[in-house]
Amino acid sequence: MTTLHAVTHGHTSAALPVRDIGAGDLRSALRSGFDDFIAMPTHVIFISLIYPIIGIVLAVMTSDGNLIPLLFPLASGFALIGPFAAVGLYELSRRRAQGLDTGWAHAFTGLRRRAVGSLLAVGGLLATIFVCWLVVAQGLYWALYDSYAPATILGFAHEVVTTQRGWALIALGNLAGFAFSLITLAVSVVSVPLIVGRHVDALTALETSVAAFRKNPRTLLAWGFIVAGMLILGSLPLFVGLAVVMPILGHATWHLYERIVAG
Repeated sequence: MTTLHAVTHGHTSAALPVRDIGAGDLRSALRSGFDDFIAMPTHVIFISLIYPIIGIVLAVMTSDGNLIPLLFPLASGFALIGPFAAVGLYELSRRRAQGLDTGWAHAFTGLRRRAVGSLLAVGGLLATIFVCWLVVAQGLYWALYDSYAPATILGFAHEVVTTQRGWALIALGNLAGFAFSLITLAVSVVSVPLIVGRHVDALTALETSVAAFRKNPRTLLAWGFIVAGMLILGSLPLFVGLAVVMPILGHATWHLYERIVAG
């Protein structure tokens, strides 16, 4: 909170004007994101290699029985911190639209000190949401399983899908995950690309993102399901697919932001 206050000191502006969008805008944003990926494949894959690497590391970390129940919350948590992690992709999309050099070395060159501070504030908020999600997920597991520690991932998966407490964990975990994802979607759908594009302060970015969600709840909820579905597909082959899915989604998010925020 101290960081956010420091970044937004002197803040007087309200949320920026936002537009109504529809399903056609989502399709257009995805097409533009794919076009950016095709036009800048080497640079984008280089940046996004971190995602499959992190995924594999998480899988190794949770091979210990006490950590296995956190594998799904950790993996699904990518969606909570993804908007912040895609900062470089937003900048590349911005530079390509303006006909500037899109080499990966320029992925962060357009950021100013004020923008960096605002990004850190929003990133801190997203990280806090992520940690809260992990705490809730672990709490649900302890409430249903007490001190039970599965020996293997496959054994835990069998326990979850074949027992009543496993079904309860799935149901309650998905409900909690949906709530955290909804909060994240509302505060980050345009906030991070807005900071990258216009160097606004963190509070303005967050207010504008929430205003965009309130104006387009159904459309942006559909966007959230699209993102979740694509992340699941990208995670299936040992997270390697994220090297393609994440850059496409990152670029598409930039183009969606441009369609939502007026001016």
